[in-house]
Amino acid sequence: MKLLTAGESHGKALIAIIEGLPSNLKIDIDEINGYLALRQSGYGRGGRQKIEKDKAEILSGVRNLVTLGSPVSLTVVNSDYANWRDYMAPEGCDVSKKTLTAVRPGHADLTGLIKYGHTDARNVLERASARETAVRVAAGSIARQYLKALGVEISGYVRSVCGVTDDNDYDFSRLEQAKRQPLFMLDSQVQAEAMKRIDELKDEGDTAGGVIEIRVRGLKSGFGSCMSYEGKLDAVLCAALMSVQAIKGVEVGLGFRAADLRGSEVHDEIYYEDGKFTRKTNNAGGIEGGMSNGGEIVLRAAMKPIPTLMKGLNTVDYITKKPVRAAAERSDVAAVCAAEIIAESVTAFALSEVVAARLGGDSMDEVIKRYGELE
Repeated sequence: MKLLTAGESHGKALIAIIEGLPSNLKIDIDEINGYLALRQSGYGRGGRQKIEKDKAEILSGVRNLVTLGSPVSLTVVNSDYANWRDYMAPEGCDVSKKTLTAVRPGHADLTGLIKYGHTDARNVLERASARETAVRVAAGSIARQYLKALGVEISGYVRSVCGVTDDNDYDFSRLEQAKRQPLFMLDSQVQAEAMKRIDELKDEGDTAGGVIEIRVRGLKSGFGSCMSYEGKLDAVLCAALMSVQAIKGVEVGLGFRAADLRGSEVHDEIYYEDGKFTRKTNNAGGIEGGMSNGGEIVLRAAMKPIPTLMKGLNTVDYITKKPVRAAAERSDVAAVCAAEIIAESVTAFALSEVVAARLGGDSMDEVIKRYGELE
């Protein structure tokens, strides 16, 4: 299974092509659009979320809400393109009106200008923008439905916002409750403190990042590989999370905490009970030796603060080389809830790629049968 995306932040639309989906997978469009709406939600979001009301339109590969086995293509239209047509139209436009040369710290602007030989950072930032993740959420929702047909579920929540942290551990069954909270946090007291922090940052023209936790339940053992480094499940999933804009760190299970503990406190001891191998702890986060071990997969991702600050940061004009203040392209203070939904979505697609590589199958009946035969 493969995913290709295209589109610019203020272009006509975002596009995804999914190759390798089996036939006869039932598609729930309302579920796709539900996750797109969640991606636009969350305390601390800015004005563009009021302009864009994202909806996915499936263009090919599905008939009567069932996949055909051919490539599935879908699009998320950019409503704001109507306001940007004169500056972004592929057929011809006035590029001088929206030129950006005051390269913004923390963005792809400067490096992209140098790499691709542009003189206008608009040509870089439009693709590098996190707006691209809208279509990855749509594609990830389809992958989530593929996994759900096998009994594999993905969920998550926000653990931390700008240092305000929830250190509690939660059962998987509680995680979806977070989606009904303004910051996707499960501890109301911690959430209230985090919202207060966001309000303070907004008044100061500053921004916040955070930590999200993603969990996978129901995946059987043996997915991934210990035989090749590129096939290691943790490497695949961590790469998927690191591909999300603003994610700067990923950990599995205990993650960095394991470095501070003794081996006897870290490694999950193995038992054999009632005819099967079991573990009473899950410090490994469901992955050992690059393969799923049948336990819950536990991933955490650290999102840096949004790099476009309303008060601006010191930078240099790419053309004149003179010092300037960076312009504000957006006004989100915190987008950690969006990052959580995006993280779930890219995890779903990356995991679907791994599952499909092992199971194969041209139709969902074949895939489900083969999965059911695994121990």
